[in-house]
This record gives sequence, C-alpha cells and structure tokens, in this order.
Amino acid sequence: MQLWTAFLHTGWVGKTVLGVLLFFSVGSWAVMLVIGERFRAARRASRRFMSAFRKAKRLVDVQAVTPQTVHSPLVGLFRAGYAEIEAQMAHGQGSTIRSLDAVERSLLRASRIESARLSRFLSFLATTAAATPFIGLFGTVWGIMESFMSIGSSGSTSITAVAPGISEALINTAAGLFAAIPALLAYNMFVQRLRGARGEMEDFTLEFLNLTERNFL
Repeated sequence: MQLWTAFLHTGWVGKTVLGVLLFFSVGSWAVMLVIGERFRAARRASRRFMSAFRKAKRLVDVQAVTPQTVHSPLVGLFRAGYAEIEAQMAHGQGSTIRSLDAVERSLLRASRIESARLSRFLSFLATTAAATPFIGLFGTVWGIMESFMSIGSSGSTSITAVAPGISEALINTAAGLFAAIPALLAYNMFVQRLRGARGEMEDFTLEFLNLTERNFL
C-alpha cells in the first residue's frame, strides 16, 4: 500500500518510467518461461532422438522417429543431411554419394537455423538487462531534479519539500534493478544452455558425417 501511495504521488515522468519498466519486467518473465520450456522440450527430444539414432542400422529407420522428436535441434540437422544424401543419390547412380562436403555444408547450415530458433527472443532479455537500469536511473535523476526545484520554489530544505522527489527517485531505482537482475541472470543461464546445444549439434554433425562416410562412400 505504501508503494502504491508513492506511485500515485509521482509525476507523469515517473509514472511513464515505471510503466516502461513494468513492460520490460513482465515481458522478460514471459520470455523466460517460453525459452525455458523450449530448452526443456529440446533436451527431452534430443535424448530420445539420439537413443534411436545410435540404435538404428539404417538412416531410413531414424527418419521414421523424427516426427516424435521434432523439438530436438538434432532432428533439423538430420533432416538436412538426409535430404542432401537423397538428392545426391537421386542424381547419381547406385547407393553412393558424390560429395561429403556438400552434406557437411547442409548440416552446418541447418545448425545455424536451429541455433537461431533456440535463441529466439533471447535478445529481449539482454536488452532488458542492459537498458532498464539506465531507464530507472533517468527516473532517479528526474526525481532529484524535482526535489531541487521544490527547494527552490519553496525556499525550504525540510524533508516535506524534498520527500516526494526523493521517493520517486528511489522507486525508479528499485524498479530498474527489479527488472534488470532477473533478466541478466536468466540471460546468462540460457546462453550457457545455448552453448551446450551448439556443442551437441557439432558432435552430432561429426557423428553423422562418419556414418555417411562408412555407408555411402
């Protein structure tokens, strides 16, 4: 109730700053939930897919499993590599491929696409963590300026004259930190998970190329 009362007594600039910070805070928490669920689904699907991939004797057997593990980024790599192999076999003769480098390029291109998919909306967390402290600082500076203007207009340095401006300044500072800190922590955590997913895709690329070389060259 005291925070709400303080908010009602802030000026239009303070209310605008708090509204912007509220938008970033709510938006960042929504992004955290979306990205967190995306990584959890990708991790579960990748485990199932890799289990099927290592048990399968033929690539066509793995192809049948991909609809059930579509959330895994490895599925995107597999489909790209498998499509390249099929295209080369369709334009060639027999059951061999002409270029292993072309298969590798298709896998690398697919890994970039999957990395972009996993990192979607992640930049919003970085923006929130970087921008909201400065937005809150702007509100703080504005509140202090109002305090000095109150002192100049009233000629009094009592706490009654400066309290509204100081209160507005402190609320904006706290709101900026409240929006920035969770976004920063979540951003660092998701960046680490993204690095892990990229490493997993690199390992799968090598494993897929080895399998392709043994079976189609």
